[in-house]
Amino acid sequence: MAVRLAQEWFAICGGCEVTILDVGEPLLDILPQLEIVHMPVLMDHKLYGQTGEGTEPEIPEADVGIITGGIRNEENRRLAQEMRRKCKTLIAMGSCACYGGIPALANLSTVQELYEKVYRESVSTDPDGIPSEQVPPLTDRVYAVDEVVPVDIKLPGCPTTPELFVEALAALLEGKPLSLPSKSVCDECPLIREKKAVSTLKRPLEPIEFKPGEPLNTVRCIMEQGYLCLGPATRAGCGGKEGIPRCIRAYMPCRGCFGPLSDTANPMVDMMGALASIGLDAKQIPDRAATFNRFVGAHGRLRPMPKGGRPV
Repeated sequence: MAVRLAQEWFAICGGCEVTILDVGEPLLDILPQLEIVHMPVLMDHKLYGQTGEGTEPEIPEADVGIITGGIRNEENRRLAQEMRRKCKTLIAMGSCACYGGIPALANLSTVQELYEKVYRESVSTDPDGIPSEQVPPLTDRVYAVDEVVPVDIKLPGCPTTPELFVEALAALLEGKPLSLPSKSVCDECPLIREKKAVSTLKRPLEPIEFKPGEPLNTVRCIMEQGYLCLGPATRAGCGGKEGIPRCIRAYMPCRGCFGPLSDTANPMVDMMGALASIGLDAKQIPDRAATFNRFVGAHGRLRPMPKGGRPV
């Protein structure tokens, strides 16, 4: 019997849906075992009935539910609750669903401040009233899915890797447990740590030092070259079968998209310690709260600042 699958997307760019497409040929082996009953990116299932006769959104019952994106408005909240009611297993897919993602940077401002900026203060927009008809009201902040409903599995990443998505779905189909690494990106990084102090941070778009064609394990640690890398405070697992973090494979510093080392970890504290260990002063980094919590601003990690205040 096919496994019934439902999927919803909230505050998200759509990259996690592209991840499903990027699975490629292995997806063909999985699809015959699935019956997709709700997926807005693929099919036009009417939430309020075929002719809009319903008063509450309704999603068909499913064995597995996938939510991508964080919860930014009241419609997102209601649909998350409906997905939880109708799905036996609920997956939060991508860093927006797991931790708030990039949209949760908005948590540094109040809803009223966001409205004023977008509809009244933007130089590219004629000042006008705030829309209120036929649009769902915003929630007071951006929430991760598990702040609103219980979640069974979290698949982090911006976006989640195709390998992790396949592994999770295969585990569910086979009735096997899924576990994510508890180590950091640094633990999987092959670059050389010389443990020598540096004093100045470089601009992030300056090229790091490496010789094209030479293996990664001959390149010096990006942080020790003076670039901000969030690897010390970021969970490993983005490297897939190769085991090498995907940003590092591209000779780029980790941006932190796989989320904190654990649900209770504080990336701000972890990064302050990592920077101090090689002699870098965190005060060189503007907007540190947003930088260290770029993908994880839900769960109270980012909050509006007092008037006249600055990010710590």
